[in-house]
Amino acid sequence: MGKLKLLVVDDEPGIRSGVLRIMENFSVSYPFMDEDFDFEVVEAPTGEDAVDLLSKDEFDIVLLDNKLPGIQGIEVLEFINQQQIDVVVVMITSYASLDLAVKATRKGAYDFVPKPFTPKELRSTIETIAKQLFLRRMTQKLNVEGRQIRFQFLSVLSHELKSPLNAIEGYLKMMQEKKAGELINDYNEMIDRSLFRVQGMRNLILDMLDFTRIESGRKSRKIEPIMLCEIAQQCIDAFQPLSIQKGIDIYLNCGTKVPMKADRREIEIVLNNLISNAIKYNKEGGRVDLSLGIEGNQAIIRVDDTGIGMKPEDVEKLFEDFVRIKTEETKNISGSGLGLSIVKKIIDMYDARITVESTPGEGSSFTIYFPLENH
Repeated sequence: MGKLKLLVVDDEPGIRSGVLRIMENFSVSYPFMDEDFDFEVVEAPTGEDAVDLLSKDEFDIVLLDNKLPGIQGIEVLEFINQQQIDVVVVMITSYASLDLAVKATRKGAYDFVPKPFTPKELRSTIETIAKQLFLRRMTQKLNVEGRQIRFQFLSVLSHELKSPLNAIEGYLKMMQEKKAGELINDYNEMIDRSLFRVQGMRNLILDMLDFTRIESGRKSRKIEPIMLCEIAQQCIDAFQPLSIQKGIDIYLNCGTKVPMKADRREIEIVLNNLISNAIKYNKEGGRVDLSLGIEGNQAIIRVDDTGIGMKPEDVEKLFEDFVRIKTEETKNISGSGLGLSIVKKIIDMYDARITVESTPGEGSSFTIYFPLENH
């Protein structure tokens, strides 16, 4: 659980102890937060004490009464502004001093709570501030992590492209020097392996392009009516060579045409990734079922395979960027570690959700629920 540090500045002991009681067992949670927030409360009976504490320590929120012995609350607010202290200030004021509260908000106070306030009023204000702080922290984190992602992006790209290029170069030199014989048929296996490596590099580059377009927000979108079953059949047709090569049977189960509004290319990316994985991580002679339908106000995409499956701890990491599940069964399967990350980023744009069920040695099921009322 995260912790937010709150400084309450008021000369009335009853107010300070009241805030302590109200905040003692209070925590804030939102569906989009990674963790809940609770609060550590520090007291300051005077403006001078507040200035001293703010100079020495870091706080997230200041509850600041204006009418104080010595320097007033508005002067403490001015000190915070002058020193550019990163803290959210909420003024505590009486109903008779609402004009002062307005003045304080113009000077940088986030909000004000009139005195006397109820526990509900204070908690509501603090809850809103906690949400804003969380969003601010996430923005700062993304700014920092953006550089890390770019470095990671280039590292993965260079590593993943270097190995197949080295292999292709080696095969070409062997063919140039006629190491295996004089006939072209003597090199069929080398040619097949080279083509396989080229396809892997092409897939990696396409994944990288999709990833960067989505991450940068520059991917143009065309939301229009589409028929999900029609797109699904085209995606299956595109993977027929790979499925035949591995002896995998693919079945499309589509009771209706499943109309929805979406960007056709985005839905193709989602289906291509799910179908590709269901084939790649399947067993020789296995089966893939792609089922589409409408349940209530949701379009459902479900992909079931009879493949190698995953452990629960591996399922939890599936949608992270550049993550590949490394096991004895997957060591010879090529991939960028971006496919499912891209799927998750796309379905998030539709307020959709995805679930995964998997059993090692038996197979996996991926189900996506697209809300129809928003599109």
